Amino acid sequence: MALTGISLADFRNHADTTLRGAKTLNLLVGANGAGKTNVLEALSLLAPGRGLRRASPPTMARQGGTGGFAVGASLAGEGEVRLGTLTRPDAPARRLLSVNGAAASGAQIAEWLSVGWLTPAMDQLFAAPPGERRRYLDRLALALTPGHAVHALRYERALRERNRLLGGDRPPEPGWLNAIEAQMADAGSLLAQGRGALVDALMGEVVRHGEDPFPRPALTYAPGGPVGRDELSQALHDGRTRDRTAGRTLTGPHRDDLDVQYAAKRMPAAASSTGEQKALLVAITLAHAALAAKGRPALLLLDEVAAHLDPARRAALFARLADSGTQVWMTGTELAPFAAVAPDAAVWEIASGAAMPL
Repeated sequence: MALTGISLADFRNHADTTLRGAKTLNLLVGANGAGKTNVLEALSLLAPGRGLRRASPPTMARQGGTGGFAVGASLAGEGEVRLGTLTRPDAPARRLLSVNGAAASGAQIAEWLSVGWLTPAMDQLFAAPPGERRRYLDRLALALTPGHAVHALRYERALRERNRLLGGDRPPEPGWLNAIEAQMADAGSLLAQGRGALVDALMGEVVRHGEDPFPRPALTYAPGGPVGRDELSQALHDGRTRDRTAGRTLTGPHRDDLDVQYAAKRMPAAASSTGEQKALLVAITLAHAALAAKGRPALLLLDEVAAHLDPARRAALFARLADSGTQVWMTGTELAPFAAVAPDAAVWEIASGAAMPL
C-alpha cells in the first residue's frame, strides 16, 4: 500500500487543503512561511507522538478557524485505508486518532504507516543534551516497531512513581519500591534492548552503503545502566540509598545516550563541521528509511534538505531516495534544486495555506 493523498482542515495556515495523486517522490515548493512545513507536520501526526515540531494540539488549530483541526490521509493498494487525526473545538488539547473512521490508538495507527523525518531543527542533535538523542532513538525505533512505545510509556510512568517515592519526606515502603522497580526492570530492559537493536540495524545499513558520498557515521548505543531485566532490577535495588540522597533515579535507560562519530576522521559528530553534521544526519536518515521500507508503508519527510547539500551529495540523496522503497515528501523554496527528479515527482506550489499542482 502507499499514501495517495492528504487533506488538512483548519490546520495551521491551511483552511481547507487537499493534495491528491501522491507519488514516490513528492515536492512542496513555495516561499518561506507559505505553509510547506505545515503539510509535513500534518503527515507526521499520522504517527504516535507529537509530530515533527512537538507542538501541543491547540497551537496547531488555525487562527480564526473552528478551534479544532482535522488531518486525513488515504492509503491505497489492495483496498483503501483512511487514517485520520483531529481535535474538537470543545476539547482542543485532546488529539484523537482513527483508522477507517473508528477510534484508534497511536500503536494501532502505526501498524499501518511508518513515518520518519529530518528537519533543520534537528541539525543540533549531536550537540544537544542526551535526552534529545534518546527521544530521537525512540522515534526511530517506534517507526520500525510500534510496540516500542508501550515499553517507553510503561517505563516512564514507573520512573516517575519511583522518583516521587524517593523524594518524599519519609523513607518509602520497601514492598512498594519492589513492585515499582519490577515494572521498571520489565519495561526498561525491553526499552534498552529495542534501542540497541535499532542501532545495530542502522549500522548494518550504514556499512552496506559505505561512503556514497555521505560520510559514514559510527553509531554506538551507550546504555545508562544494565540492559538485562534481572541486572537492572538489582541495580535499582542497590541504588536506593544513593538515589534517595540525589532525589532521583540515577540508573536506567532514562540515562541512555547515542554516541555518533564521523568514522573516517574518528571524530565526534558534535566536533564536526556544520556541513559534516548535516551529512551524517542524512546518512542515518537514509539508513533508517531503508529499514522502514522493509515493513509497513513508509513516509520520509525532508524539510529544506536539498538547500544544505552540495550538488554531488544532492544527486546522491536523490539516487538513494529513488531506490529506498519509501515515499518521500520534500520541501524547498524553489524547484531548481530538484530539477533532476521533478519530472518523475508529484509537485505542488504552496502559497498562503493553499496547494496548486504543478
